[in-house]
Amino acid sequence: MGYRVAVVGATGLVGQRLLQVLEERRFPVDELRPLATSRSAGRRVRFAGSSWAVGEASVAALAGVDIAFFAASGEVSRQLAPEAARAGTVVIDKSNAFRMDPAVPLVVPEVNGHALAHHRNLIASPNCSTIQLVVALKPILDRFGLERVVVATYQAVSGTGAAALDELEAEVRAGVEGRAHPPQVYPKPIAFNVLPHCDRFEAEGFTLEEWKLVRETRKILERDDLPVTATAVRVPVRVGHSEAVWIQTRDEATVEELRRVLAAAPGVVVEDDPQAGVYPTPLAVAGRDEVFVGRIRRDPTTPRAFWLWIVADNLRKGAATNAVQIAEALVGAKARAR
Repeated sequence: MGYRVAVVGATGLVGQRLLQVLEERRFPVDELRPLATSRSAGRRVRFAGSSWAVGEASVAALAGVDIAFFAASGEVSRQLAPEAARAGTVVIDKSNAFRMDPAVPLVVPEVNGHALAHHRNLIASPNCSTIQLVVALKPILDRFGLERVVVATYQAVSGTGAAALDELEAEVRAGVEGRAHPPQVYPKPIAFNVLPHCDRFEAEGFTLEEWKLVRETRKILERDDLPVTATAVRVPVRVGHSEAVWIQTRDEATVEELRRVLAAAPGVVVEDDPQAGVYPTPLAVAGRDEVFVGRIRRDPTTPRAFWLWIVADNLRKGAATNAVQIAEALVGAKARAR
């Protein structure tokens, strides 16, 4: 059985990856409707060996669709997603619009796939940096418990969109040629630089990206009391978010036990032999769907405390692949219910 599938934001970086992942994973698409805002409508995208015209996203354009992936702005999601859901379309939304709504499940299938049982045709996919974090934390939480999590992110410019990638390339060329290139996307140059500034600044001096990590992690892990704090940093990397994560477990654990638990967890790959130069990097994991963990070590200053280095492709597992995995889980559940 095939499905009528829409991709809202089909011309963007995540939308393009969604089409690619749908094709790679052979998701049963009977009819595809690539959609975008009026600015991008009329362009063409590739899917399943064919060129598809992009329509303008609207309530009418979503009529009769079985599953709609939203990879556009929060504004577009707020305008169209609830209407589509009420009309019977299952909406899987990548924006920040509904993630903290108590009535909307926020899902990473390997972590809290059970939350899909309560959806009302609207499902949120988490922030890219949150996804890779919770995939690695969940098996540790289940086995040893968690008392505290501290995160420092090193986030690729593709997380901001295609314009940010273009800006990085332009600034690199200008720097090599000895020219100035005033930044447009970011408040300061990103090439040859590091910006401790992801999204807008909000309460208590934290950015929205940092608060997303805190709030979304607690919701997904179903631990509202879990102390989580974060610093989110933008780095001049094209694709792949990295995170230095400090954890304190509730129960005693060893480094070797953590390695074993992580290696057995769904969606996790352990690469942890630093003496041999084995640890994950964003360049190496680009194009992969797993979450990679390395540099697993004990913090000698604090009881039951450890450091982890977590890396994932932010456009795939951090966005497109997670959304498609949600759809696969729904399709699988429907097939089992027959």
